[in-house]
Amino acid sequence: MAERVSVGYTEAMHTIADDLPPHETQAAPPDWPSYPEIEAREPRNLLLLACHQIVFRAGWIFKTESVIMPAFLDWLAGPGAGCLRGCMPVFSRFGQSIPPVFCAERLRAMRRKKHALAGLTLSMSLPFAVLAAVCFAIDGRRCAWMPGLFLVLYGAFFVLNGLYHLSFGTLQGKLIRPTRRGHLLLVSTFWGSIPAMLFAWWLLPGWLGLPDGGFEYIFSFTAACFFLAGLTALLLSEPGDDPRQQSVTPEQGNLADTFSVLRRDRNLRRLVLVAMLFSCGLIVFPHYQAIALGPLQLPRKSLMLFVITQNAAVGIFSLFVGPLADAWGNRLTLRTLVFGSAVAPLLAALLLHVSGGLGPRLFWTVFIALGITPLVMRIVVNYTLEICELAEHPRYLSTVYLCLAVPFLFSPAVGWLVDAAGFEVVFLATAGLVLLGGYMTFRLDEPRHRLRGARLEPIVPGGEEE
Repeated sequence: MAERVSVGYTEAMHTIADDLPPHETQAAPPDWPSYPEIEAREPRNLLLLACHQIVFRAGWIFKTESVIMPAFLDWLAGPGAGCLRGCMPVFSRFGQSIPPVFCAERLRAMRRKKHALAGLTLSMSLPFAVLAAVCFAIDGRRCAWMPGLFLVLYGAFFVLNGLYHLSFGTLQGKLIRPTRRGHLLLVSTFWGSIPAMLFAWWLLPGWLGLPDGGFEYIFSFTAACFFLAGLTALLLSEPGDDPRQQSVTPEQGNLADTFSVLRRDRNLRRLVLVAMLFSCGLIVFPHYQAIALGPLQLPRKSLMLFVITQNAAVGIFSLFVGPLADAWGNRLTLRTLVFGSAVAPLLAALLLHVSGGLGPRLFWTVFIALGITPLVMRIVVNYTLEICELAEHPRYLSTVYLCLAVPFLFSPAVGWLVDAAGFEVVFLATAGLVLLGGYMTFRLDEPRHRLRGARLEPIVPGGEEE
């Protein structure tokens, strides 16, 4: 890999280190070559990226994967919808994982990545606009073809969402320094949670209280927020990349290239193993609301409390996660969050057996623990950006997203097992796998250990084999 680190890149890194005072050199991010044009625009871009995600988050809370979307599918399909719920993570994860592999190099070749981010965000509003129109048209009737249409639109949305995450991560890697990415996470997540909660508190009780669940209004609001978030991305101030470095060779952008990245980088292999074990907790996301509305017999209006609780928890946790990542590195932060994410399935299984009616009354606390989960993926992305060169960001991110899809092959089986064996067995097994993922973080390298004295070392993937 050392041969692949360009001479210009290495010289630029060393020049920066030589020009900085010692205390600044020690704190300098390890993968940030000096781009004065970008650094001068960083405050503006950080604010705009935060605003983009705040608007995006306001729409996302109305389509949460643990509450709203599975509840809509249960309403469409009726009792025994566990297998259909199990299909949802398959559609979502494969949409997020496969397309980025084939589009990573084309994204790298784009001179301005903000156009991809804006276009994808605008496009993400279309599936929800279609769902809203169909819900208005059927006027509360259950149609046999609706679950199939829903899953098709759901899968299309996550194809766009997977490419969105790839473009956002790549653009963030280009415009925001590593030691400021935690601050971006804090600002966008904490301040994004406040308007999202206010909108949910204001709108969801009335909509969910309608006979048909008010899903047509929920999906209309989601589509409008994604559309506005896409327009916000167009305001970013992004200098164009050097066109001489943007060519795509025929052998790039395929699965073989992805597997070659995994073969040569042992630390990346360890990271994807951690991410795959953690993602076992994502497989059971659609089944949390099924516990509440099924065995615990809570009313549908309780979904509003769950949505607000989870969103508030994400915002509060981000107050600590962002500064922790900037100050102590993404490895320690990732370890803490993965262990913490095992609490939700353990608590859900426990509350099924709490006597005296405490289970239904306390089930909302599960969604406090679920607030950790979105932050894990943000830290996985930030860690990935630190372990490779700037030009490799799209390829490394797409590789991580691809490997995340593997556990979701078992999601329909998990949905069937929920119906056959009950929630407790599935949720306890899930917690065990997530805890194993937390243990595996102890084998990851710390990228910021590349700082030595007053000079910055070039990035060489950890544990590269001869």
